[in-house]
Amino acid sequence: MPSAKNAPIAESALSERPSREEAEEAVRTLLRWAGDDPAREGLHDTPARVARAYEEWFAGYDDDPVEYLQRTFEEVEGYDEIVLLKNIRVESYCEHHMAPIIGKAHVAYLPDSRVVGISKLARVVETYARRFQVQEKMTAQIAQCIQDVLQPRGVAVVIEATHQCMTTRGVHKTGVSMVTSKMLGAFRSDPMTRREFLTIIGNPASVISD
Repeated sequence: MPSAKNAPIAESALSERPSREEAEEAVRTLLRWAGDDPAREGLHDTPARVARAYEEWFAGYDDDPVEYLQRTFEEVEGYDEIVLLKNIRVESYCEHHMAPIIGKAHVAYLPDSRVVGISKLARVVETYARRFQVQEKMTAQIAQCIQDVLQPRGVAVVIEATHQCMTTRGVHKTGVSMVTSKMLGAFRSDPMTRREFLTIIGNPASVISD
């Protein structure tokens, strides 16, 4: 059964969303607080543009990742080895500073009699990424969702990303990426299976466990 933690954001939370007009006024407030004039020509349409951008950047709040994994296929001729999707682009936002998190995810599972379309794995990643996030939580959410719905023999997720809250403010350290992993089932209990996954994604022995 799909876990409740994988469901979309509660309806009560969504119903409390401000109106578009309120959202645009909030952007004007931030522009004034930054020291600029939201009425000047260059910023006049910025609040509306930001509101539209937020609809795209945070579309994950309206999506249910479980739905993407519901349709599976059993005609796989007994295939039971690793299914891995590499280098899925991740575009998310840090929930602490609302700054971009940009990177890539590697998602793998060991099927137990059924598989899912590979694009659906990317959709699951995208759904969780398009919310305010902490990378560690996002990694665990993706892995647990796949495990709960497909119930494979194991799931592995590795995310490598750069956090703009670290590169453009604070310590200002560029060229630094954060790597997180979540291993479930055979990927956690079997060192050889885990090593095979890490070798395929180009990180042998660099991530041993979550």
